[in-house]
Amino acid sequence: MSHVPRSGLSAVSTALLAMSRHMEVRDVLKTIVTSARELLDAEYAALGVPDDHGGFAQFVVDGMSDAQWKAIGPLPRQHGILAAMLSEAKTERLADVRKDSRFEGWPSAHPDMSDFLGMPIRDGDEVIGALFLANKKCPRPTASCGFTADDEELLTILAQHAAIALTNARLYERSRELTIAEERSRLAHELHDAVSQKLFSLRLTAQAAATLVDRDPARAKEELHQVAALAAEAADELRAAVVELRPAGLDEDGLAATLRTQIQVLDRAHEARVTFDSCQVRALPAAQEEALLRVAQEALHNALRHSGADRVDVVLDQSGRRTVLRVRDDGSGFEPRSVRSAGRHLGLVSMRDRASGVGGQLTVESAPGKGTTIEMEVPGG
Repeated sequence: MSHVPRSGLSAVSTALLAMSRHMEVRDVLKTIVTSARELLDAEYAALGVPDDHGGFAQFVVDGMSDAQWKAIGPLPRQHGILAAMLSEAKTERLADVRKDSRFEGWPSAHPDMSDFLGMPIRDGDEVIGALFLANKKCPRPTASCGFTADDEELLTILAQHAAIALTNARLYERSRELTIAEERSRLAHELHDAVSQKLFSLRLTAQAAATLVDRDPARAKEELHQVAALAAEAADELRAAVVELRPAGLDEDGLAATLRTQIQVLDRAHEARVTFDSCQVRALPAAQEEALLRVAQEALHNALRHSGADRVDVVLDQSGRRTVLRVRDDGSGFEPRSVRSAGRHLGLVSMRDRASGVGGQLTVESAPGKGTTIEMEVPGG
């Protein structure tokens, strides 16, 4: 677009980079609608993702406060110009939307809008969303005020990249759902094996104690001490599994609070001392927070179940524009050169995949008898 000034090209580049940076569908939708409003200098912008029942599965707005949006009421239905734009997959650029024959009015709390630019977001032949902009910011009243052909061309570029970003985000969320299902299956299998084995041993030991009560009270007492120990271990396994299976609470509590809560439970459930330290950590995109949480859980699992550590320290910190998670234990450690064979056993492969999937990196430091430090760093914060 030769007619777009350098500052305009820079703004377009910034918008496209911002869209590709997010992995969550909701974050992508917000970034698209904000970028569109800012690039085209509009007062209002919205993005709707249609459902299969004549409404919108998601509808994101920019340019009005939460109170204004709440006062408007329920999500709009697919009617009037919105319906025509979605069904015909056709761009609509109007000098005054209120004068169009398809216009059916707004709720009473809806802000007044005149000039309008609407564009479908397509993935091949499928319409996966629609962008709406209203009220071009320019001196009023003038005959030339309103969205131009150049605005339409610029929005076309944005919509094409929005389709890619939205499709990628949907694929990511689907893959994450599958990963969570796999993790739950793994945890259920581990829980079944560990607790079943403990309970089987507990039953045999209790039976042995019962037979010894009359003829060897001293040995019966020892067996009962063993029963108590096995019961405590089974309880530890159950508590740890419940922590991992319970919803993380990231949306409500944030990463630091969620980690702190889970680590407090692990500290009570295991003999090893488990600590958590964090500075004032700013919120990160949802995908990064989830990846950091899952890596922390995997690293804690390794330290508490396999390393024989007496102490595990978890630190979440921000330095400049980067956020760092560090999990350090004083356990048995391993030889990094044998990481190919140890990596799969310790979940290092999946941890590295999680880190790289959100633009971060994972480093592992370990040595036999010297403990292990796992560090994950992501941009942002």
